Amino acid sequence: MTLKLGCVIMAAGNARRFGENKLAAQLHGRSLILRTLEAVPAEEFAQVAVVTQYPEILALAKEFHFSALPNEHPNWGISHTISLGLSALEDCSGAMFLVSDQPLLQRESVRSLAQLWRSQPSKIAALAHNGTRGNPCVFPSRFFPELLALQEDCGGNTVIRRHEEDLVLLEVPPQELTDVDTPEAMEHLKR
Repeated sequence: MTLKLGCVIMAAGNARRFGENKLAAQLHGRSLILRTLEAVPAEEFAQVAVVTQYPEILALAKEFHFSALPNEHPNWGISHTISLGLSALEDCSGAMFLVSDQPLLQRESVRSLAQLWRSQPSKIAALAHNGTRGNPCVFPSRFFPELLALQEDCGGNTVIRRHEEDLVLLEVPPQELTDVDTPEAMEHLKR
């Protein structure tokens, strides 16, 4: 049986700590959202859904031939983004969730994570460095009801904490897991 893996790119946040739409911020001439979309090996996924409140990101998602899902209520928290993305995936055996503020995430690492999950499809798979879990994460469909039941700003971490015994990790260099939450963090990456 072929395992259908879906991918949800979460690009709907308000970026309060950044002070503006950080996904439009440039690192070495490419925006954070462009870097995220380029890190997705589309051939690994049955479907890729981009959830965002920003019209320009919806348009960019379509250029990549990804599903573009408007999030009209970003203030409802990450749980709403997860629910929108998951609901758009059609009969997938698993779903990978990518955040959009890890500009150094490598396409090959995303591919390797998809393959790790396929080798153990009952497990939750995540990237990590020195055993410390980061993003992205892949959830088997048996966890979809728990993900859909999340509320407000509770995300996948909430589900993982309940099922630590079901977690497998793929080690990557620490910079790939670095997220950009503030202008200072972005400046640090530019050095």
